[in-house]
Amino acid sequence: MKLANDLKKFRESRGSISQEALATAVGVSRQTIISIEKGKFIPSAFLALKIAKYFDTSVEDIFYLIDGQNNKIRWRVKWK
Repeated sequence: MKLANDLKKFRESRGSISQEALATAVGVSRQTIISIEKGKFIPSAFLALKIAKYFDTSVEDIFYLIDGQNNKIRWRVKWK
């Protein structure tokens, strides 16, 4: 399994937010955002939370796992 994301889709669906604008908002470089979108960099939990907060959504809506057959594996955290 590997971690994948819909970060680019989120940026584009929310008014074409630039990589630079997102990077500035979450305190990283544009190159970091590019690397995350390409799947070359796995963000820390802290950065993933900051990105999710920026888009007013959950981490699970942006980041997900891919199995060996390229199927998305989504999950929801259930709090008791």
